[in-house]
Amino acid sequence: MKTNDKGFNTKLIHAGAFDDEFGSATVPIYQSSTFKFKNARHGADCFSGKTDGYIYTRIGNPTIRAFERCVAELENGYDGIATSSGMGAVSSVYMALLGSGQHIISSDAVYGPARGVLEQDFSRFSVKATFVNTSNPENILNALTPDTKVLYIETPANPTMDITDITICSKIAKEHNLLLVVDNTFSSPYLQKPLEMGADVVLHSITKFINGHADIVGGVIVTKDKEIYKRIRHCMIYMGCNMDPTQAFMVLRGLKTLSIRIERAQENAMKVADFLQSHPKIAWLKYPGLASHPQYELGRKQMKGPGSMMSFGLKGGFEAGEKLMDNVHLAMLAVSLGGVETLIQHPASMTHAAVSKEGKAAAGITDDLVRFSVGIEDAEDIIEDLKQALEKI
Repeated sequence: MKTNDKGFNTKLIHAGAFDDEFGSATVPIYQSSTFKFKNARHGADCFSGKTDGYIYTRIGNPTIRAFERCVAELENGYDGIATSSGMGAVSSVYMALLGSGQHIISSDAVYGPARGVLEQDFSRFSVKATFVNTSNPENILNALTPDTKVLYIETPANPTMDITDITICSKIAKEHNLLLVVDNTFSSPYLQKPLEMGADVVLHSITKFINGHADIVGGVIVTKDKEIYKRIRHCMIYMGCNMDPTQAFMVLRGLKTLSIRIERAQENAMKVADFLQSHPKIAWLKYPGLASHPQYELGRKQMKGPGSMMSFGLKGGFEAGEKLMDNVHLAMLAVSLGGVETLIQHPASMTHAAVSKEGKAAAGITDDLVRFSVGIEDAEDIIEDLKQALEKI
């Protein structure tokens, strides 16, 4: 079934699916490492690209392709590339788009390992990186060098919730011959479509909202055009960070309820944010759904909704935050986000621990920052859990 002209929820259910000889209602798991050729010529034609066909699951697999095509349709992109993890997606993009001596500008408050792999590993091959607060376009312009090739942004940013203007970044990228890459993990294709605002590449850790059930690790990349797609897919195949067929099957299943899950979690998050912003022990709160957010109007412009992620600090600093995290009962003290369950964690000592003290300070990842991923439980229960934990401080 072709779904290009269908609505988002219809695409969630049907995009990427194909008919098999048995009439399966869902895309089957093709748990095979290799695929049989019809004859020697067919095998040679598959390898040369003269004909479509499956060769080896690291290169391609029917279950994985169904997932890749589904997300590509949701993002309105050319095609998708599924990876074994979110960092597999990030690393494939870096490897494909950056060369020795070249320069990348990135959001400073970006997923910790996405920053760490540039600072600690790609730097060994003379790749240079500058990290700035991309919510201010002047910072991007000031960081440009003749060797800059990629502008990499995460919006909303992890974990500061800063929002970067994708359209302005696209304009800067085009004027300076850069490729614009957007990590869309915090929003998912349901709330934000970066390719429609001028991005060249969009990626996700599908571990989060796209799968949504805290039982799969994976990543996906979608490109705007064929040339960039081929470059990134080539790197992914040769680095061997492909997705597994069972992963793809599980994520396709989780993906079908994406909009329903996000709507419920977003509704809960607004109620939680209202509670927290008026609590006397909360020093500050950043949630895109509140008018107090510095980029509130921009968020309303480029996102369909504010999502269910927020960060806040307590008046007692880290010690108070630690006590809060140790006393919640419903919210789980765990990394990751975007699942059906509510999660709480401390980025400075957990997800962003590898970022230098100076880097964290510059990015606004302070010791008092608590990241909160609101799930789909009853909002009253989430609030009651926070309330009883705050009373212990």
